[in-house]
Amino acid sequence: MLFAMKTQIFTPDQIEDAAALIRNLEIVAFPTETVYGLGASIFSVEAIQKIFLAKGRPQDNPLIAHIAHLDQIGLLTKELPNTFYPLVEAFFPGPLTLVVKRADRVPEMASGGLATIALRQPASELALGLIQAVGEPLVAPSANLSGRPSSTSARHVLDDLEGRIAAVLDGGDSLIGIESTVLDLVSFSSPTILRPGGVSSGAIEAVLGREVDHYSTGPKGSPGMRYRHYAPKAPVKLFHSSEAFENYMVTAPPCRRLVLSQAISGHLPLEMKSFYATLRRADKEHYDEVVILAGLEQLDRGLANRIEKVIERNSQWLALRQLP
Repeated sequence: MLFAMKTQIFTPDQIEDAAALIRNLEIVAFPTETVYGLGASIFSVEAIQKIFLAKGRPQDNPLIAHIAHLDQIGLLTKELPNTFYPLVEAFFPGPLTLVVKRADRVPEMASGGLATIALRQPASELALGLIQAVGEPLVAPSANLSGRPSSTSARHVLDDLEGRIAAVLDGGDSLIGIESTVLDLVSFSSPTILRPGGVSSGAIEAVLGREVDHYSTGPKGSPGMRYRHYAPKAPVKLFHSSEAFENYMVTAPPCRRLVLSQAISGHLPLEMKSFYATLRRADKEHYDEVVILAGLEQLDRGLANRIEKVIERNSQWLALRQLP
């Protein structure tokens, strides 16, 4: 499919213009506290199809519903478990997505054909204002081409999707920089984290008064986890120690190498907020290789997960992780 539309750039005071496009079944990228989302009417199959086409995303990959206020929960769900509202009270609005049973009126396409729906209430005032202006919940996967690093600025959105979507609502840089935590409340015998993110498992456990499970392989029911994600074009290598990196550099061929580290001066900082932006920089500035120096067990679990997803298809990953 060829894309040749003009992508408009809206400022926050043009939120009504952005909402009007969505009501007309167009696609608009908008900021949240996690990453930018690609918003469409959740009740329109036509609009949802446009998201999949714009992103190049498989249609069996579930999307996340975004609500402006708690009254909209009933439009999307049914048979809510007892664990639902304590988590809503603690973490909505915020970077937690809850997977529950989907209401019949919500198109199956919004949930990848599953009987569940993933939903959250974003903390961004601009996102909440947009959803409120549209007048109904939105589906909003990350606003990037499928497989690319998520967008944390309007510029990132345009780099991937200019000409493929109707507009982007520019709200500056995302505050958190990685996606929400996805917690499934209905598909397993106990609450299960499908994707770590902006809310820690410890914080969730403190609210529930029990441990939560982790589904590390990323099941079909987890938005954004079934297919390859987050990867730059350049190969990414992970070293758990400076010694391992130094040993590698003895024989490594000269190249344009971008190095990220938490502790070593002279390298770019390895931070959750800037991680995707740094991967995009590697592509934009044509680096040959990206190197990450970090012990994953010492990182925030959400950031560690994204690093693993970036490099899991790299043929050198398994060998490098064994080095001292």
